Amino acid sequence: MGTKQSSIPRRSGADQPRPPAVKSVNAPARRRKTAASALSPLVHNLLGGQVPVRFELWDGSGFGPTDSAGTIHVRSSNALRHILWAPGELGFCRAYVAGDIELSGDLIAMIASLHAVAPRDLRVGLRALPAAFGAAHRAGAIGLRLPAPPEEARARGLRHSRRRDVRAVTHHYDLGNDFYELVLGPSMTYSCARFADPAMSLEQAQESKHELICRKLGLREGEPLRLLDVGCGWGTMAMHAAAECGATVVGITLSEEQASYARRRVAAAGLGDQVEIRVQDYRDLRGERFDAISSIGMFEHVGKIRMAQYFETLLGLLGPGGRLLNHAISELGGSRLKPWSFFGRYVFPDGELLDVGDIVLAMERAGFECRDVESLREHYARTLRSWMANLEANWDAAVEQVGLARARIWRLYMAASVIGFEDGGIAVYQVLGVVPDAGRSGMPPTRSAWG
Repeated sequence: MGTKQSSIPRRSGADQPRPPAVKSVNAPARRRKTAASALSPLVHNLLGGQVPVRFELWDGSGFGPTDSAGTIHVRSSNALRHILWAPGELGFCRAYVAGDIELSGDLIAMIASLHAVAPRDLRVGLRALPAAFGAAHRAGAIGLRLPAPPEEARARGLRHSRRRDVRAVTHHYDLGNDFYELVLGPSMTYSCARFADPAMSLEQAQESKHELICRKLGLREGEPLRLLDVGCGWGTMAMHAAAECGATVVGITLSEEQASYARRRVAAAGLGDQVEIRVQDYRDLRGERFDAISSIGMFEHVGKIRMAQYFETLLGLLGPGGRLLNHAISELGGSRLKPWSFFGRYVFPDGELLDVGDIVLAMERAGFECRDVESLREHYARTLRSWMANLEANWDAAVEQVGLARARIWRLYMAASVIGFEDGGIAVYQVLGVVPDAGRSGMPPTRSAWG
């Protein structure tokens, strides 16, 4: 017996009712991949989990606090290519110099905040490379190596050989005297000023520094003396010693541009009979005698391997009672400016910051008796801030003189240096030595006469 059929007709499969559609407004939105989502984890990892500044990326995305001291603008994915091919500081700086990264806001405060959280040596290690490549791939930044900016120095030859030293000095100093006038101001002095009075202008503070050196060297203590100024720059110290102390002065530099400018200044001041400016290496100084020697902001280019030779050479140019004042930037333990660093490639190739203790020891071993050591660390921070203010006030003219990339290099270099001097990472010292004369130094009993 069969079952009874329903009188309701069946619908075909196509006619079967469908479940109600879920409205799209209730569905979770699919998150769009952005450069920020790709890079933020990597940056947080490199900075120890803290990102104290804002990052704005080329696709309009960003991460980091919006109320930070400044912003890092990554204008192009090429910035990541620079960093992948030169992981760490060098890659970042190549991207910055090339214009793929820009910095806005309070540059000094921004660098200080990054310095407080970043590892001392910010390089992407082997363990982090897979994460870095992954982030770059997600951001669409994988590609061939980009050329380094033409402003980058590539040192060749034996370190601190004569030829290489000339190239290193030329890289930094032969940018055109007009540019240095904009940055340094009327004093044309490229070394730490001395703000003996807080109200002093930069020009007054530079004159104060030169006068202090003249007094330490005894240029005001009797008959006019003969001074050698090693690394004379644009001639300001030589001119001060001649005009204010009556000294006869020989200034030496490796820069043809500096020498030409200094000679014009000397002639214009009517000091041609007292001041001679030479393009000469200190290693070629022989058969001359001086009463005193100043070396201001030049020693950083000598290097540890040449330090003993340097002081022995200068000692041989002084008679008994002769004095040497060495004014130089120093770092605890000493350091070379590394070839993968911003300073080593773009600012001071082959520069070395030697420990002041090693400097004193080397001077003593050469035959000097060290009589005074003075730090001007805080004064250099203020000097750099003054130079930065000059650069910012004359920015368009500076760019016209040396190009945008070089002007940006100087802005970053001076801001980073301010941090170094303010936090004590680096310092600047004046070390005064005298050639003893059978136990007689000829030095005043106290510092009181120096002011």
